[in-house]
Amino acid sequence: MKKRIVVLTGAGMSAESGISTFRDANGLWENHDIMEVASPEGWRRNPSLVLDFYNQRRRQLLDVQPNEGHIALVDLEAEFEVNIVTQNVDDLHERAGSKHVLHLHGELRKARSTTYPNLVYTWDNDIKLGDTCEKGGQLRPHIVWFGEMVPLLEPAAALVSEADFLLIIGTSMQVYPAAGLVGYSLPGTPIYYVDPNPAINYELSKMKNLKVIPDKATTGVKKVVDELLILVK
Repeated sequence: MKKRIVVLTGAGMSAESGISTFRDANGLWENHDIMEVASPEGWRRNPSLVLDFYNQRRRQLLDVQPNEGHIALVDLEAEFEVNIVTQNVDDLHERAGSKHVLHLHGELRKARSTTYPNLVYTWDNDIKLGDTCEKGGQLRPHIVWFGEMVPLLEPAAALVSEADFLLIIGTSMQVYPAAGLVGYSLPGTPIYYVDPNPAINYELSKMKNLKVIPDKATTGVKKVVDELLILVK
């Protein structure tokens, strides 16, 4: 039976593909206050602004490609059972070839009904006011906004609790509830943390089997993947 690896990824995973991390030091996303473009309140106030913001991100996504970090993770699947839990809303893990990807914060290439949230559609074009589900509900980005529940948090926690290895890539480990997932790992689980500016949060500070690789995703992930593949030889 293959050992299980859970990979937690954040914005730094995709930054080298040209995906903007959006939030800057002033807490702005492309000069927009976060709550204007990533909250139910912002949606109610100005749905056109919100749609335009995510339409631009979707167009950008269609023009970029997975980087070497995404591709290196696929190599692990030859020897391990790999589940990726990502905070990213892009589909670069899937395009690289990863088979099991759980999107905590939604998916940019999907739309869902505001009235019937279980109606979700693959959507590569702009979402416009007047675009509706088959029951007449306006479509919105299939994104988990601030103040909304994270519906896949429990399945993600369950995966982490069963992992033999935990790999964290390109995340500040400051955004909860995602940052708390590491706390579900079993005592003694080897944890690899790849980030050029690693931030050790409360949960990580308690981990005795933590190895920090202060490197960017394209090079740091390859180092960890090579080390893990040697372990099972």
